[in-house]
Amino acid sequence: MHRAILAVLLLITPLLPAYAQEESSTMNKSVHYDTLEIPAAAFNVIRDNATVFNLPHAHVTNWQLTIQNKLTYANPNGNAIIRLYEDPKVQKFIEIGMGSPPDYRLWVAVNTPEDGYFLIHEEKTGGWSPGKIVTVQHTSNGGLSASIGQQVLVDNLDVAGFTVRDIEAAGMDSTSSPPSTSSGDVSITIVSGDPAQNPIFYMPFIIVGVTGLLIGVLIKTKKREAVASR
Repeated sequence: MHRAILAVLLLITPLLPAYAQEESSTMNKSVHYDTLEIPAAAFNVIRDNATVFNLPHAHVTNWQLTIQNKLTYANPNGNAIIRLYEDPKVQKFIEIGMGSPPDYRLWVAVNTPEDGYFLIHEEKTGGWSPGKIVTVQHTSNGGLSASIGQQVLVDNLDVAGFTVRDIEAAGMDSTSSPPSTSSGDVSITIVSGDPAQNPIFYMPFIIVGVTGLLIGVLIKTKKREAVASR
């Protein structure tokens, strides 16, 4: 009996890594991945005339987005403003703004039809640098979070769910303002998916259950053997 239990455990263990690799790459059909390069010229417009980028996929609820700013700014008051939209026709968006050097201002804001525009986090100086990546993510359980490097900017903010379908870019305060940027780009990547649609999501629970059952059988068997030997 002991040998049979041990054999089952030995058979399960080596299969897990291979199974996890295969399932994660082929079975989760909900996973979507998009990349976007926003050129400098896209930021030389006012917000009311923002440059719109339609993503190939709708990134629903559970998503993570990274931003790497590689722009060269044209004036010390220039900004690069990125807005994430569910629908450009509905004023619900997440805004990430990065100001020009030498201040390197950084801010995160949210706009909803119910509450309007509100600033969640702002660093007026030293908020970002070209070598740091801004990460924005949303989960069904945790809400909206944002960070730059190891610094947390926003933590688990409830925005009543959010699906990213479109991204807008702007940077000028008015049409008479000088251009914000002269060259470079902003690189954006976004990945989303529902882990519950992947069978491997349930594998740890299955393994724990099977292992617990086998251990229970082993303990009962030992007790019976101990009683029989008295």
